[in-house]
Amino acid sequence: MKQDRVISAILTLIAFSAIFGLVVITFFIFREGLPILLRIGGREFFLSSDWEPKEEHFGVFSMIVGSLIVTFGAMVVGVVFSVGLAIMLTQFSPPRLTAVLKPVIELLAGIPSVVYGFVGVVTLVPLIRDYLGGPGLSVLAASIVLGIMVLPTVTSISIDALRAVPRPYYEGSIALGATRWQTTHMVTLKAARSGIVAAIILGMGRAVGETMAVIMIAGNALEIPHSILDPVRTLTSNIALEMGYASGHHRQALFATGVTLFVIIMILNTIALAVSRRRVGGRNSK
Repeated sequence: MKQDRVISAILTLIAFSAIFGLVVITFFIFREGLPILLRIGGREFFLSSDWEPKEEHFGVFSMIVGSLIVTFGAMVVGVVFSVGLAIMLTQFSPPRLTAVLKPVIELLAGIPSVVYGFVGVVTLVPLIRDYLGGPGLSVLAASIVLGIMVLPTVTSISIDALRAVPRPYYEGSIALGATRWQTTHMVTLKAARSGIVAAIILGMGRAVGETMAVIMIAGNALEIPHSILDPVRTLTSNIALEMGYASGHHRQALFATGVTLFVIIMILNTIALAVSRRRVGGRNSK
């Protein structure tokens, strides 16, 4: 019994270590970033696009817009292909083909982000520049590359969610006369919705937090993009590009940028979870 209690206590501590790590990270970035926010004011920091550290001007609005647009574009690209792949591999593909394709897709997650960025610069950026116009380094290029980067994560978790749906759901629907696609659309996908939403949330976190690939292919222009062919700078890119030589108020402003990124991720995750729970609750009430 004593050993069970010790093991239980150790496992509890390990479980709470993630929460402790989150608290430490939150405290650190807020401690470093809040002074500059209090000094210049939230309105000036969040609603201004004037980022001139030498002139003591710190406005991140254009970078907030850039981060949200790139993330939205990446999720449009990534989620469509990821969920489609998961449906194909679990519902329509032969087991032998699934056994080969799933590990190959998961292998994409192990490729370093700088490799994705390099491939994007060499192949995707010239194609966009030659056939669509603009400099090539753009919102579109960043969205496509990030969409490919989140694909293995969303696909793998979506496959697991779809496989977790009890087999009698599928067999019962088929027995009632539904086609294979009708069963997949109306039964299997709805039953696996919470797992798929969790996969999308994880993919969204990857897209928002990606740095290296975005630095290489987004263009890093400190302007609000008016087209998907315009260059853009994200919050993560700004921190990575300038932290190496920043000091004083400039360094504090970069930490405040990290605070902004942290809050945005929390808001996006909260919205996604709320939508998921509302849909699940509505389905259960019916």
